[in-house]
Amino acid sequence: MDNEKTARKNLLRKSREASGISVKGYNFNQGIDYKEIIKSFGSTGFQATHFSQAIDITREMIKEKAFVFLGYTSNMVSSGLRDIFRYLAEHKKVNVIVTTTGGIEEDIIKCLGDFVLGDFRASGKELRKKGINRIGNIYAPNNRYVDFERFMQPLLEEIYLEQKKTGKILSGSDIIWKMGEKINNKESIYYWAWKNKIPVYCPALSDGALGDNIYFFSFKHSDFKIDLVEDTKRLNNATIGLKKSGMVILGAGVVKHAILNANMLRNGADYAVYINTSQEFDGSDAGALPEEAISWGKILPEAQSVKVFGDATILFPLLVAESFARNN
Repeated sequence: MDNEKTARKNLLRKSREASGISVKGYNFNQGIDYKEIIKSFGSTGFQATHFSQAIDITREMIKEKAFVFLGYTSNMVSSGLRDIFRYLAEHKKVNVIVTTTGGIEEDIIKCLGDFVLGDFRASGKELRKKGINRIGNIYAPNNRYVDFERFMQPLLEEIYLEQKKTGKILSGSDIIWKMGEKINNKESIYYWAWKNKIPVYCPALSDGALGDNIYFFSFKHSDFKIDLVEDTKRLNNATIGLKKSGMVILGAGVVKHAILNANMLRNGADYAVYINTSQEFDGSDAGALPEEAISWGKILPEAQSVKVFGDATILFPLLVAESFARNN
């Protein structure tokens, strides 16, 4: 009996009532209503509730006319999210874009030919024999990069001749605009960025196929230069004096840090939404939560911020549907 009393005392101890939103999911007895399903995320718990907070924060930054920094890694452009980024640039929904080199080149490459769905488990050896590059479960035939070189080399020549004529060294963002102008394709993110004068910064411009093209071009013109300092100034200066600053960052790495670091120069952003799958155990900025950014002055202490652990290819279309696309 003593054992029973001890067990009951420990297991069935009384508690205080917790206050807050009751945990509930969507009731399919009401039929299928996608807006209500997404609305129900707010009371579902776990990452569904974080995602609901991300929607609310994004809506708030739009409502308050915040200056919006959109960041995404190159694999996002490899995927169908490219078409959503294009929509945001076409309709001037964001003010600055920051991405990696693949996020630039693959937008242009897709104007020249399609990527196709493949298999995460495909044999790398067999794909290599066929000249097919794999990005997750997406196949990018190497012919696309041959076509990209045919596009890029004449453009770099034009830029070089202009540099020699005027003495002005173009920045990476200038070159990205010229790429968007030259491709002249309404399916391109950077066509619309050029058309709508939305700055696009690529802190790792020398990486990827674009970097390869710059490398090969340098054999022909060893004095060719790109002004990286100017882009650093432009991105950092973009944050100074903003009434409200907001960021939506998909993925991590240099893209995430570049946007956060620029906002540190205004003592922090007012709104921050992260969507990525990185963990913080190794101390990298990639996995860092908003609280860490607050400690650096990259996000304001009173800011609305959230990190959603999840796949942006699933979550970002829903986020745009419930925020940017609702405000046409």
